Amino acid sequence: MNPAVIGTIVFTCTFGGTLLGRWLRTILPKHHFDAESRDTVRVGIGLIATMTALVLGLVTASAKSSFDAVDAATKQTAINILTLDRVLARYGSETGEIRKGMQGVIGARTGMIWPQGSSKPASLEPTRVGAGWGAEGLVDAIRGLKPRDDFQRALQSRAVDLSEGLLQTRWLVHGGLDTSVPLPFLVILTFWLTITFASFGLFAPRNATVLTVLFACALSVGSAVFLVLEMDSPFEGMLLVSADPMRYAIAHLNQ
Repeated sequence: MNPAVIGTIVFTCTFGGTLLGRWLRTILPKHHFDAESRDTVRVGIGLIATMTALVLGLVTASAKSSFDAVDAATKQTAINILTLDRVLARYGSETGEIRKGMQGVIGARTGMIWPQGSSKPASLEPTRVGAGWGAEGLVDAIRGLKPRDDFQRALQSRAVDLSEGLLQTRWLVHGGLDTSVPLPFLVILTFWLTITFASFGLFAPRNATVLTVLFACALSVGSAVFLVLEMDSPFEGMLLVSADPMRYAIAHLNQ
């Protein structure tokens, strides 16, 4: 789902509900607007508005939490990469080829997720790493080392644990591809917002100030939905998880 398109649709529906309410006010009989009718409609719309606010707040908190978790995992991955590189460096000169291969694999992977200088969308296929070494090949190469003493044996064990952990984090991106906000939820939320704004237009005074305020409110609601969907896709769109930790790690590998 394109967040900008969905946000625009939500804005159009909500502000369209306002205009619909203003139009209904001109054709409905006057007894539909007496005090008892107004109170009844306001109670019902108040219930819907409360549910909408609660649900939208929960979804926003969930999307923000998910975005922060991916951001934290990306930073931790960069730390683990640097740690693995130093463990291999301490092992000895026989890991030089492995360290070079790791730098190439991680550089290619980072370039796929965060492409630079191109309008081409990010490649998020977890099993692709580009040319050269494969991720599994690096792990196998580390396992294939022949330690000469207990010190190298301990470093090899540590390197294997770190490399296996990095293999698991490849699926972090793949897991972030699918939105956690289902389409039926968006449809229902948009319906609630539309009838709420329709009630605003139905009972609000007919002047430019009120119409401008309702326009701004509809725009704010559409923007909120847009931000939720943007945070729900941390590797695509305008709100991206920063690539700086990974690029820093790549720049300091094999030194």
